[in-house]
Amino acid sequence: MTYPNPYMMIDGERVAGDGRRTHAVVNPATGETLAELPLANAADLDRALDTAKRGFRRWRDSTPHERAAVLQGAARLLLERQDEIARIATMEEGKTVAEAKIEVHMTVGLFNFYAGEVFRLYGRTLVRPAGQRSTVTKEPVGPVAAFAPWNFPIGNPGRKLGAPIAAGCSVVMKPAEEAPCSALAVLQCLLDAGLPPEVAQIVFGVPDEVSRHLLGSPIIRKLSFTGSTIVGTHLLKLCAEDLKRTTMELGGHGPVLLFDDADVDQAIEVMATSKYRNAGQVCVSPTRFIVQEEIFERFRDGFAARAQKIVVGDGLDPASQMGPMANPRRPEAMDRLIADAKAKGARLHAGGARIGNRGFFYEPTVLSEVPFDAQIMNVEPFGPVALINPFRDEEAMIEEANRLPYGLAAYAWTRDAKRQRRIAREIEAGMLGLNTTMIGGADTPFGGVKWSGHGAEDGPEGIEACLVTKAVHEG
Repeated sequence: MTYPNPYMMIDGERVAGDGRRTHAVVNPATGETLAELPLANAADLDRALDTAKRGFRRWRDSTPHERAAVLQGAARLLLERQDEIARIATMEEGKTVAEAKIEVHMTVGLFNFYAGEVFRLYGRTLVRPAGQRSTVTKEPVGPVAAFAPWNFPIGNPGRKLGAPIAAGCSVVMKPAEEAPCSALAVLQCLLDAGLPPEVAQIVFGVPDEVSRHLLGSPIIRKLSFTGSTIVGTHLLKLCAEDLKRTTMELGGHGPVLLFDDADVDQAIEVMATSKYRNAGQVCVSPTRFIVQEEIFERFRDGFAARAQKIVVGDGLDPASQMGPMANPRRPEAMDRLIADAKAKGARLHAGGARIGNRGFFYEPTVLSEVPFDAQIMNVEPFGPVALINPFRDEEAMIEEANRLPYGLAAYAWTRDAKRQRRIAREIEAGMLGLNTTMIGGADTPFGGVKWSGHGAEDGPEGIEACLVTKAVHEG
């Protein structure tokens, strides 16, 4: 399979060439350039905005049946095209084809869920004296700017497109320049399923230029952003100028509490699989393993042994269990963070180095007894590294879990039902997995607290974030 030629999609037209600046799309497994991606100029962005304004007027008046038909049709097309789309995602982002197919199915489930939710965007009629009438309705917020990162090149665009389309909004989406063709494939399924071309646009460009241009326009009424906390706070400031609504899914530093009554062998298998998924480039990735002293050595040694068995290779190879990191910045960050941790006294039990001299491969890594002042204990590593530290009791473990300003996903392993309820109450996170890593689903909200953002995607909350409330009173 050859990699497709990337383009921008504006008003149903594939926009490329014509002397535009370009960005090299690189295969992370080889370091070779796959294609040159055209980047938007100011005229392109203005056209996308004008189209979104027109598209909103068209789509806000669409019926629930129209929206459901588009979403269900796109879901069917995603399934039919899953092999091709998954291979595109692997070529441009690096993850295994098996993981990319999971993303396809995640998006299929989300589109089908939203197709049902469009019939449940209820308002209400209030009790009033005879001759008076008061109603509360939900209306689409308006054109949405949506910025999606590269780590889930199919699933993130699916989230950014699905909720606004279900709510009756139009969208201008900027996917990551590192992984453009996966997002284009998702949009194409929606268009082929009958979405009017003016409803959804895809542009690429220099991120700060695009964000300032789109968010500086009064046409855009909402921002949906997934990415780092640093970039998120910058975008929030831009949105504040025009009081735009925001949904922000930002960084994390996932704590995992393991108590002495946990099933250690099961925890090792489940958490190692989750930790090294997508080479650790997952916002909800388990990272800080907070382990009770009685089981610390057993868990640490077992986890390191499990990490060393992971087969790392090209994501297109069916034998690979972990692909390369997505871009050259990530191995460089791993080298820097791991070296700092070791210099401050951390112990290395597995990995800790790049693999080969071709592509962006990195060994699954395990560090233990990592000092709190190590940089990796305080900033999101976003890579294949687990940090395992011993703790004496529940109170100290909870304190460590909540120590950082992040609060996206957290995990805990214990068979004590009362402790599970205490953990659920005390842990500061938007999502918590007890004896599981399955914290996402089409019908459940996905989002964080504190520096990990606000608002939620997926579930009824995902559509609710694209709606505004109006009260109408009649005398």
